[in-house]
Parts: sequence; structure tokens; C-alpha cells
Amino acid sequence: MVTSGYRGENPLSPIARAVEAVLFVAVQPVGVKELASVTGSTEEVVAGALEEIKERYRNCHGLRLLNIAGGWSMATSPEQEEVVALFRDVALSQRVRLSKAALETLAVVAYSQPTTRSEIEEIRGVRSERVLDTLLGHGLIKVAGRRKGSGTPLLYRTTDSFLSLFGLNSISDLPTLEEMQDILPVDEMSDDGGRDI
Repeated sequence: MVTSGYRGENPLSPIARAVEAVLFVAVQPVGVKELASVTGSTEEVVAGALEEIKERYRNCHGLRLLNIAGGWSMATSPEQEEVVALFRDVALSQRVRLSKAALETLAVVAYSQPTTRSEIEEIRGVRSERVLDTLLGHGLIKVAGRRKGSGTPLLYRTTDSFLSLFGLNSISDLPTLEEMQDILPVDEMSDDGGRDI
């Protein structure tokens, strides 16, 4: 008779179970410091618990533990990509869809942050008021203060939700413009075409 809930495996330690439960319900990645605070433990003990969970999920599980956007998050394992994609297609009809203009604006913010609306519009060549409102509404960018000087315009930055959406641990993980030129064909990087996403 199996009593642990894990066939043939030792049960997780109490602190690892607590950390696992927090990460299960967390909407965004959770840092070690926050995990230590909510579990009443030390950062060293939490780090050990994270390694314990990570090792448990390494084999024979549909989940993985990822260090992403400056914290820890639970995600589905790569082996389950096909079934998860099918579920999303069938069950999630209200997915967030970003227009080409929104993706373009998001890229400008990501690579130029902190940046103002006028700076974004100068790069894009079109007004960007409404698309900035859309990105703010989806939580992909945030207002990060005001630029000192004439008019004190709002400054925009990307959020942890942006990092999570694109699978980045930090903004420095974005490919450089030089790397993008190596990845994309020349016609997709041209001024007159642009990439259709």
C-alpha cells in the first residue's frame, strides 16, 4: 500500500511542500526572500527546498520548476507541450492577442526603457497613445515615474509579466540587435517590409 502519494519516492520535506504549495497558487514568479518570509524559514533552507522540488520534478512529472523573472515558478514540462497546446486551443478562447503595433511598441519599450511616449512615437513614426493603454491594461508595461525636465512626461518600463510571457529571467536575456540580424533573414529586417507576427 502506497501512503506517501509518490509511488516509490520519499515524500518532500515539510518546507518543500510549503514552498511547492505557494508556487502552485502564485500568479507570478516568487523570489527566495518572499518564500522565506511566508514560510517562516531562512533563504538557505528555502534554496534547499527549491532544489528538492526541482529534483523531484526532473523525472516522471508533468511539471518543472523554473528560475524566471528573478524568482521561481512552476511550469509544464517540455514533454507535455503538445497536450498543453491542444488544451489551450480548445479551452482558452479568451487569450490575449497583441496586434503588430502592440508588439512593435512593446519591443521599443523593452529595448529603450525607461522611455517616454514621445520617444516611442519618434521611433515608430506614429501615435502610440492607444497601444500604450492596451499594453498597460495587459500588465506588460508599467509607468515608472516621470522624466525630469520640460513637461515631466511619463516613463514606461516592461513588467515581470512581460518577462514571464516571453520566458526571460531578466531584460538582459533579450537578444541584441546584432543577434537579431543574425537570426532573421535580411528581407525581414528591412525598413519597408517588417516582420509579420
